[in-house]
Amino acid sequence: MRYLGVDTGTKRVGLALGDAGTGIVSPVAVLDATGDTAHLARAILEVADNYGADAIVVGLPLNMDGTAGPQARLARRLADTIQAQSDRPVHLHDERLTSHAADRRLAERGLTRAKKKARQDAVAAQILLESFLADRDKAPPDASSTGER
Repeated sequence: MRYLGVDTGTKRVGLALGDAGTGIVSPVAVLDATGDTAHLARAILEVADNYGADAIVVGLPLNMDGTAGPQARLARRLADTIQAQSDRPVHLHDERLTSHAADRRLAERGLTRAKKKARQDAVAAQILLESFLADRDKAPPDASSTGER
């Protein structure tokens, strides 16, 4: 199964593509987040179509104490809008500290500040999707699929 990871922001939205079978995740694009949610959802779905994504993972930017603030509400609204426009499954996944982790990865590459800024959101989406796939692999099998109650 192929997943499109979505790292939401107020100015930019990073996108990454991952394959559950291989575990390979790659940053693919950065979209402009200005405009309405419906327009952004359509742009995300267009990328999902172009890359053959079967499902979408939207980053949920929770506060450090686990509570949902204004950014988390915006991410939930985007996920709901994507779900309303598509029959693909849409998952929300905790994205705390993905931007900081992206900064660390990019710092190791010796890129200029401008090049780091241009790639940060897509790399944050990559980290989000890597975390989603790792958590998915660690999850116990669904009780209904094993016959347990």
